[in-house]
Amino acid sequence: MNYIKLLNAAFEKFYFDDRLNPTHISLYMALFQEWNSSRFAEEFYVNRRDLMLASKIGSKSTYHRCVTELDSWNYLFYFPSKNPYKGSKIKMAIIETSDETVTGRYNPILEHLAERYHPKREPVTGQHRPINGQVVDPHRPTSGQALVSTINNTKQVNNIKQPKGRQAVFNFFFEKGFNAAEGKKFFEHYETRNWQTSDGKEIRDWRALALNWMDRTVLFDEENKPNKKQASQIKDNLRTTKNKDYGQPL
Repeated sequence: MNYIKLLNAAFEKFYFDDRLNPTHISLYMALFQEWNSSRFAEEFYVNRRDLMLASKIGSKSTYHRCVTELDSWNYLFYFPSKNPYKGSKIKMAIIETSDETVTGRYNPILEHLAERYHPKREPVTGQHRPINGQVVDPHRPTSGQALVSTINNTKQVNNIKQPKGRQAVFNFFFEKGFNAAEGKKFFEHYETRNWQTSDGKEIRDWRALALNWMDRTVLFDEENKPNKKQASQIKDNLRTTKNKDYGQPL
């Protein structure tokens, strides 16, 4: 898979598709980044919270509408999950790309897009120049082959495996609408396990684990809510009469 060719093909298709709005494009780009992070796997699992955060979508209904429409418009294949503990599965559609080199090819559509979004021609300052005066980009390979983006790889390296103290956990739970008591349960549970999973593997991201904990807490509370009939029965059992007939046998 060639990262640049896939992205250029997607932008070219965006240009001609009048059905799309900025929300569709931002969600597609978030999914494309996840696809790139998985080394362009045929299928990969996604987390709705992470995708909404990356694409700046604040409504669940908007998210589900956009991902469903992208599926119906053949940008991807969406396999929703009915299991709250398992993410939905995505298969990205390969948008007309070729393995031929693009060097020297003229594409008026891509040229128009490049001119539209090209920054103003201003003198470049602040770059390090070697003695011979030639500007060298330290991130560009000498062979000229485009590298796969390392943005998501850097994110995985920088994941905080363990929280920086108990207060960091409390603050995170508070931001998500939970009290400190629930954060304390989470912290003490995994602190006793030395921040390892049940199979002994080191936790890669405690924040993702905390979000899963919150989802399970909400689901548990919903399943254990007493219904109105049970509540009324409990209330009736507590009613007593003041006038008692002590002559009746027990």
